[in-house]
Amino acid sequence: MAERSKDWMNQAKRDFQAAQEEEKKDFFEWACFIHQQAAEKAVKAVYQKLSAEAWGHSVFSLFKGLREKLEIDQDLLESAKLLDRFYISARYPNGWVEGFPGELITRKEAESAGSCAEKIIRFCEGILAK
Repeated sequence: MAERSKDWMNQAKRDFQAAQEEEKKDFFEWACFIHQQAAEKAVKAVYQKLSAEAWGHSVFSLFKGLREKLEIDQDLLESAKLLDRFYISARYPNGWVEGFPGELITRKEAESAGSCAEKIIRFCEGILAK
């Protein structure tokens, strides 16, 4: 299989930009979900670079799978955990006891998700640059 880490990282960055645009339009639930997707794709870019196989959508689990090859600090793991909370809950009403994501997810959460995604993308870019 061809090594396509640059493609994965380019899409991660584009997703990050899309999330920022959704946040500007007050679509905080979509901003959170897309930030999770950006981080997931950035980590999968690292898997590509290392010729490893990535399974699943949990950024936290993907990072755990890389711990044998890379040092991943607790702050990054916590960022991954926060982002993973939005994989389902930002898209589906049944991720909540009542209500729907568009009325429940806040600007503050979207900003926090953006900060977490940015940390993860920067970390992954550093790995790819080596």
